[in-house]
Amino acid sequence: MANKLHIKAPQHVAIIMDGNRRWAAKRGLGAVDGHRVAAEKTIEPIVERAITLGIKYLTFWAFSSENRDRDKVELSGLFKIFREALKTQVRRLSKKGVRIRMIGDVSWFPLDIVKRVREMVTLTKDNDTITVSFALNYGGRNEILRAVKKLIKEVEVGRVSIERVDEAEFSRHLDTIGIPDPDLIIRTGGEMRLSGYLPWQAVYAELYFTEVLFPDFSPKEFDKALEDFSKRDRRFGKGSFKDYIKTI
Repeated sequence: MANKLHIKAPQHVAIIMDGNRRWAAKRGLGAVDGHRVAAEKTIEPIVERAITLGIKYLTFWAFSSENRDRDKVELSGLFKIFREALKTQVRRLSKKGVRIRMIGDVSWFPLDIVKRVREMVTLTKDNDTITVSFALNYGGRNEILRAVKKLIKEVEVGRVSIERVDEAEFSRHLDTIGIPDPDLIIRTGGEMRLSGYLPWQAVYAELYFTEVLFPDFSPKEFDKALEDFSKRDRRFGKGSFKDYIKTI
């Protein structure tokens, strides 16, 4: 199937799950209903497709730090969805060899959710089929700021010398430690921006934007993004002078 579609599977795909509320509004439903469909019907098939294709890392931006400002009814509904997902979908994924990671400041959530998240991360730490990360209460600037603070503390206590601080050392203080930078970032919902998603890690990522709202983002739509990625010539900033002349 992958060969017929001409898919060259990237190592790491990161997804901005946008459009849940618009999907619900178009159907006369509440915002929470859109989030529920995304959690219960969309994520797991994408993970299964990624496993089939041999993708080793998948990251979903599930809740941004700005989402904390949403009304109490929507937040309460989201917390309920997170609890249900940790009981059902995440446990099913664990049985398929999925390692679960969380990035972002998870400590902001209710204590029972924080506890379940930590339990699931521990439970799946030895799984190696694919690593699926969920960005919860995540903001790119906040991640960088927290990394800076961690690094400053380590320098102050003598664990790290200031002379050793380079890009690699800084990366070790980010939430994504141990996870390679994304090769491809997909944003659903039609917006053409990253909104602060993985700003440090996305420096050489290919970007794919689709009008499809996330609850409708099927494995078929996922394949379209991967086909598009497979056609791209990734230079990592190493284009030749000859190539540059052709563009003039």
